[in-house]
Amino acid sequence: MQYVFSPRNRFSTWRRLWVYLAESERELGLDISEEAIKQLKDHVRIEDSEFETAAIEEKRRRHDVMAHVHTYGLAAPLAAGILHWGATSCYVTDNADLIFLRDALNLLLPKLATVISLLSDFAIKHKALPCLGYTHGQPAQLVTVGKRTSLWITDLLYDLRNLERTRDDLLQVFRGVKGTTGTQASFLTIFKGDHSKVEELDELVTKKAGFGEPEISTSQTYSRKIDVDVLHSLVSFGATCERIGGDIRHLAMFKELEEPFEAEQIGSSAMAYKRNPMRSERLCSLGRKLRNFGGDAEQTYAAQWLERSLDDSAIRRISLPESFLCADACLQLLNNISSGMVVYPAVIQRRINAELPFMATENIIMALVEKGVSRQEAHEQIRVLSHESGAVVKQEGKDNDLIDRVKRNAFFDPIIKDLDALTDPRTFIGRCPEIVEKLVNTKVKKALAKYGDVKLNGTAELYV
Repeated sequence: MQYVFSPRNRFSTWRRLWVYLAESERELGLDISEEAIKQLKDHVRIEDSEFETAAIEEKRRRHDVMAHVHTYGLAAPLAAGILHWGATSCYVTDNADLIFLRDALNLLLPKLATVISLLSDFAIKHKALPCLGYTHGQPAQLVTVGKRTSLWITDLLYDLRNLERTRDDLLQVFRGVKGTTGTQASFLTIFKGDHSKVEELDELVTKKAGFGEPEISTSQTYSRKIDVDVLHSLVSFGATCERIGGDIRHLAMFKELEEPFEAEQIGSSAMAYKRNPMRSERLCSLGRKLRNFGGDAEQTYAAQWLERSLDDSAIRRISLPESFLCADACLQLLNNISSGMVVYPAVIQRRINAELPFMATENIIMALVEKGVSRQEAHEQIRVLSHESGAVVKQEGKDNDLIDRVKRNAFFDPIIKDLDALTDPRTFIGRCPEIVEKLVNTKVKKALAKYGDVKLNGTAELYV
């Protein structure tokens, strides 16, 4: 990802775009020699020494594109006279940015597919392991560790769809060759008023750049609305990252689940026992930052004047690469976390035991009714015992003893032999295992099919 937005790739991409333009103009009959094209191709990769040449020229001219026209012309002197023929600066800057956005999305997608695959394996492994569900931050009906993970997978599938859709839409909006204000007037002049050749030039350059078709109408730039759409897909992914990271942090706080923690890892410089979830905390932090880039794109688009203004330039040079670098870092963290999450069934069971007796009261009432006991009387008996047990838990800090109270009360004798079955956590998880299996075997399988064996991508390493 760093290479996509690196100076070498940026300026080498500009050169490729100049090659596409010159090649296409020659194919359409303009007087450009094969030797000139060959020189351009031979020097399409900017060399280290040329950065200094371009920097000196840019300081002199205060114009980055013309500095690189000059530098490229020195490397390919036979093409210097036809370089940038009919084009404006945005021919290279904007078309290059669209290429970078496409390539960056193509880098993110298989990494996201890998994370979904890793979490799917984790969900299948723990599809039937009961754990407390939480609504309103309070204990609720049991779920399973795998079912909870399926919520994360579902959201990441939305992100995969959003990023794929954004990439596919991007392939149909290449700026192409449009001239200074989007009228193609310069190219119409070059081709002596031949509109068909101007349109063919636009299409040729677009195809050479690997895009489906050029946008019909642009200003000097491609619409900054495209940046809004692209960054919104990243923003949505950032929200998912913070959500998942927050869930893992809560579960780590409960000691039910932990992110990977290495043998010599230090959690705190003062509290040696600490096992801080630093990966998930970093994921939340970067996810939050990623969410903020959407505002940059929205405000920049809204602030554009007429055919263009240059106040978009500096902010886009920051927000576009940083948003993708941020998303890439989030995916590395998600990969690393998903590859080594640790579950603690004994802790989970202890937490279930503290709450399950209350949740089992309805099962107990229904079982008594089946034995011929009055539903209302059963409800009153269990209500009284539940409040007594609740007082022991809250006021004395002791364990939930509701089941022991039920066992000691003769009223419940008709269902005592069934009590273990009535309070078995596995009977409280509904269709959790089936839901996980269906999600993984249908939606996940279909979504990841185009990415091949994503497990070959391996585990992302963290160095800090």
